[in-house]
Formats: sequence, C-alpha cells, structure tokens
Amino acid sequence: MGIRLGYDDAGVGEATPIVFLHGVGSDKSVWRPQLEHFRGERRAIAFDYPGYGESDSAPQGTTRDDYATTILAALTELGVQQAHVCGLSLGGVVAIAMHHHWPKRIASLILADTFAEHPEGRAVYERSIAASGDLRAVAEGRVDILLGQPADPSVRTEVVETMARIDPAAYRIGAEAVWLAEQRDRASRVRVPTLVLCGAEDRVTPPALSAALARLIPGAQSEVITGAGHISNLERPDEFNLLVGAFVRGVDSRGF
Repeated sequence: MGIRLGYDDAGVGEATPIVFLHGVGSDKSVWRPQLEHFRGERRAIAFDYPGYGESDSAPQGTTRDDYATTILAALTELGVQQAHVCGLSLGGVVAIAMHHHWPKRIASLILADTFAEHPEGRAVYERSIAASGDLRAVAEGRVDILLGQPADPSVRTEVVETMARIDPAAYRIGAEAVWLAEQRDRASRVRVPTLVLCGAEDRVTPPALSAALARLIPGAQSEVITGAGHISNLERPDEFNLLVGAFVRGVDSRGF
C-alpha cells in the first residue's frame, strides 16, 4: 500500500522478535506494558494500523488483509523476517490474516480477546458505524463494558483518551475489518504454535468465543485471565506478560 506506519520499537537480542497489534478502539500505546517487559529479553515492536496513531491515512476500501500486508512490509523494512505475532481483538483478526498469507513469517500466534467469527458481528458493526461521529462519546459510553469491574481509574481514563484520539474514518475501516471478519477456515489452517488468551470478564468477545477459536486451531493452548475484561493486556499486564513470555520462550526453545 505504500503507507508509512507508526511504530514503537524496543529491545534487542538474539531471541525471535515479538510484534503487537492493537484493537479497533486503540493504538500502539496500549502495548506500553508489554514493550517495557519484553525489551529486556528480545526485540518488541508495536504498530499503528493505517489511519491510526502516527500512521499515514488509510484509503477507503482498506481491508484486514491490507493491514496484514502493510505490517509484513514494515517488518521487512525493519529487518524482521520472522516474529511471534500477538494481536488483541482486531489485532487477532489481523494476525490470523498475516498467517494466512505468509505462514513462514510467523513463528507463533498469540490471539487475545478475539475470534474467528463473531456471532453478533454485523449488529456490532452497524452500531459502531452509527456512533462513529463522536468517538469520545463512544468511549465514555463503552469503557465500563470494555473493562472488567471495578476498573482501575487510570486504565479507564487511558482507554477513553486513546479512543477519543482516533480518526473516525479510520475507526470505521477498522470496525469493518474486525466485526465482519469470517476467518474460520483460515484459523483451521493455522499450523504454528498458538496461544489463545481471554479476560474472564470480557463481555465484548466472551471466553466462549476464545474457546471456539482455540478448538479451530490444531494444538492451540488456551488461558483465561482472571479479573480482566476485553483489554486484558492493559488491565492485567503482569499476568498477560507471564503467560505470553512463557509461551514464546517455549516456542523458541523447541525451535519451531
């Protein structure tokens, strides 16, 4: 697509890099706890999608596959030929698309609070589009649904402020990319080590959807994070990092 992506790049080392992909109502800043944690053992990179954060605007008609293509191209520019890919919500949808097109570039998948197909996706998409003119109002109205309760006030504020910064046009593209995804066949063809994570209190993509996703992927591991809602990496960063770290180190040690 020839689009410049915003990214945060931290850490060095011989271990396989890890890449982080955010949700539709967020940007790369949501992964700050993970970059700070993993930079001590490996390279860790968080991207903004086209139209989000510090990235160039996304052309109309941009799809989840375009997101995947752009991120893989950016990784090539950064000298990363293979990576663990960790995506939350929309990020998980994009991660599955990345594996579909370039499986040899993917060392493993970590799919957090996401799905292959959402049973209420069309309705969620239509509500998202209808409300997208005022994303601060959307954020303030949805933050307590997104987060496990009682939510940390600082996390609550961060979620609202991050969503309020998103360009509405980019948000509409992201909403289509995530909520209208139908990737059951792609998920069933995943052949890399996969960890499926979900907050126990996730009301947006409930644990049942993560369990269904894990069943689709041969050999997938599945873990539930107690006390977390839909943004489990930000709500319970220590638990999230512990699970992801143990998983990727295990993959590295087995030489996949």
